[in-house]
Amino acid sequence: MESMMVFCAVDDTIQLPLYATTIGYWEHQEETARPAGFPDYQLHQVLSGKGELTVGEKRYVVGPGEIFFTFPDIPHSYTPISREWELAWISFNGREAGGMLSYAGIRETGVRRLRDIELLVPFQELLKLPDANDLDNNLERSKLLYAMLLDLKRNLPPASEEDELVRIKPVLEHIELHLHRALPLKELAEVISVSPQYLCRLFQRTVHDRPVTYINKQRINRSKQLMFQHREKKLYEIAQLTGFENASYFCAVFKRLTGMQPEQFKQLHGLDT
Repeated sequence: MESMMVFCAVDDTIQLPLYATTIGYWEHQEETARPAGFPDYQLHQVLSGKGELTVGEKRYVVGPGEIFFTFPDIPHSYTPISREWELAWISFNGREAGGMLSYAGIRETGVRRLRDIELLVPFQELLKLPDANDLDNNLERSKLLYAMLLDLKRNLPPASEEDELVRIKPVLEHIELHLHRALPLKELAEVISVSPQYLCRLFQRTVHDRPVTYINKQRINRSKQLMFQHREKKLYEIAQLTGFENASYFCAVFKRLTGMQPEQFKQLHGLDT
């Protein structure tokens, strides 16, 4: 692929929650210094070679399989430190841009490593689009940009929680397999050989809920699936299949987590026939 840069027209897309402003690919990225920062968010994916990103007093060496982000108006610079430094990038903005990055675990200018070193699939599609600036192409760019930021959620291991998420995963799998019955905290802690107190702290740091709250959320999600798959079942049967002590407690938890009673949920989704 030859070096390219597309300046996206934003006359129409600026009203969208997320829109692209520039898209490009460099066979060799030259030194770039921005003492006043850049007005948009930027995502750069390194394909080969190495470079250095400088943000304030911090310096990051960035190579293949890594991406680096710059947030609007944050002073920074980046420069190649190998003979060739190949990368693709996209600049973007919109009222949901920061929220989408935060959802993927990106909250500041910096560097992250991808699970897969290949160019992100939506990024490939963005670079294949014609460089025309008509509305259809710019809408397609916004759509692919949205898909790419969603993909980051799967492709970026959480920087601080990765090890703890790996550790707690067997507990989450155990919960998923045994939602139909009582799940004492002691039993869950024994799955990964920790104390119940430590397991509670681990839950708070990783899934940001207490174990009982997390379990109830999973039970309610399972109950929704069962109400769709088995419309003939009574609420007390759904409650039993999802591990609730009785239908009254099931209805109370359902209302607390969804804002409506199970019967209202069924009516809303046409499941009461």
